[in-house]
Amino acid sequence: MSEKRPILKNKIFLYLTEFFAGMSVMAVELGASRLLAPYFSSSQIVWTIIIGTIMIAMALGNIYGGRSADKNPNPDKLYTRIIIAAIWIALIPVVGRYIILLISALLIFAVNSNFLIIAGFAACMVIFVFPLFLLGTVTPSLVKFTVDNLDDNGKLVGNLNASNTIGSIIGTFVPTFISIPAVGTSITFLIFAGILLTLAVVYFVSGKFSNFLKAPKLPISIFIFLVCVLLGHNNSFAFWQNDLTYEGESIYNYLQVYEDDREVVFSTNVLFGVQSVYMKEKGLTGFYYDYAMAAPFMTGINEKDGINILILGNGTGTYATQCKRYFDNVDITGVEIDQKITDLAIEYFELPEDVEVVTYDGRAYLNAIDEKYDVIMVDAYQDITIPFQMSSVEFFTLVKDHLKDDGVMVVNMNMRGKDSEDDICHHLSDTISTVFSERYTVNSGSTNRELFASNNPQMLEVFAKNVEMEDDAALILMMNRVTDQITVYEPGEHLMTDDKAPVELLGMKEIDSIIQDEVRYYKDIFKKEGIKGVIDRL
Repeated sequence: MSEKRPILKNKIFLYLTEFFAGMSVMAVELGASRLLAPYFSSSQIVWTIIIGTIMIAMALGNIYGGRSADKNPNPDKLYTRIIIAAIWIALIPVVGRYIILLISALLIFAVNSNFLIIAGFAACMVIFVFPLFLLGTVTPSLVKFTVDNLDDNGKLVGNLNASNTIGSIIGTFVPTFISIPAVGTSITFLIFAGILLTLAVVYFVSGKFSNFLKAPKLPISIFIFLVCVLLGHNNSFAFWQNDLTYEGESIYNYLQVYEDDREVVFSTNVLFGVQSVYMKEKGLTGFYYDYAMAAPFMTGINEKDGINILILGNGTGTYATQCKRYFDNVDITGVEIDQKITDLAIEYFELPEDVEVVTYDGRAYLNAIDEKYDVIMVDAYQDITIPFQMSSVEFFTLVKDHLKDDGVMVVNMNMRGKDSEDDICHHLSDTISTVFSERYTVNSGSTNRELFASNNPQMLEVFAKNVEMEDDAALILMMNRVTDQITVYEPGEHLMTDDKAPVELLGMKEIDSIIQDEVRYYKDIFKKEGIKGVIDRL
């Protein structure tokens, strides 16, 4: 019983329990974002789901913990709950990915809208609510065990809350800046599960190793934890693929590189979206990067001694590489917030050595410089993760201020859906139209659209003239394709500002549409033949 455990007389141990509980909650929350991001993105919507479900879990835990402590004030029960939470957290790297895909597979046939929101919420509830509910019982339980009289109860409760808060602060910084970049999300879960388990073991042993043998839950729990360590240290989110060239994590992203005889591909999501493609034969890619090379022609590249290009969202440098291959008079600066992506660009994508890459946020970089450019490429929209601060009228005004008088901005807009007047592309295009007088669009794939903008009314004449001066046959053919497809953009009335830019909701809506289009074939089979029919055709 609790009265036989001398460690309870040491309030420092109880403060340490509160400290590590708070630390673990925040670590699990941040780990949750990294576990979900490769499947559902890391948008504000996903963060809202994570924070909301965790707050639900903590609130319910507080209520249950307080009632349980009043009804049966036995610390053994609290530390048993901590053991269960530790084992559950340790199991997340082992089974979490499979649960996410299972939930997604079931819901994709059951819902027609808001798929990512519903699937993300369901995954969060199943994987994270229970262990955090258990950790939510720590504070009210420790208050019961710590307060001996009413004379200093305010002080003791304040110390417990301070311990929890300090632990939460450290638990916020350690995963983000240390453990996840260094050892990955899976091992981060295991580290904090190990901390909680150690805390509970210390409590139950309480100075006598014989107590270890008297509590069979301890050796069993340690055994399960060690099994999780053996099985859960693999950081692979795309566990069904065994031919990846590289898979890892950075402070900002999940990172994946795969290649075949023809190309090297970079992605930050295991289910959809490709961010960069490098063609080994060193020709045109056939993707939006080639269409975007119309921008240098629009600013008169073949009439000038040289032009300078700024790429906001350099990624692994496909656009920079293509421009360097086909133009010998360009000076290119890339801005990429994720240094690890730049490292991959050098290692796997042959980023030209004379392309300067600055590790910085795109908008912050514009605020920090005075230079003007002939071409500014905005390529910072990643699947449904669209930074709102790079989609507003204030941002595009900043871009305009860094363009020369005949300069051209080209924006790669993802998620081109069914051309609804209320989709994300129209919102972006309408916003851009308030800043630039000349706007032209080209559809550059099934889901991509390039928008070219300038305040030079002769930009298309300059484009045609400079294409005529080009001598590379493949590039001429590509630019003729742009000529055939380019259309004037007639603006609507949508306007996104720093104060109001609902890019997450708009992007989620478009992703829903794309997903439904992709799975319609399998839904029809499922209705007619059931799950066996779907499996037979996969």
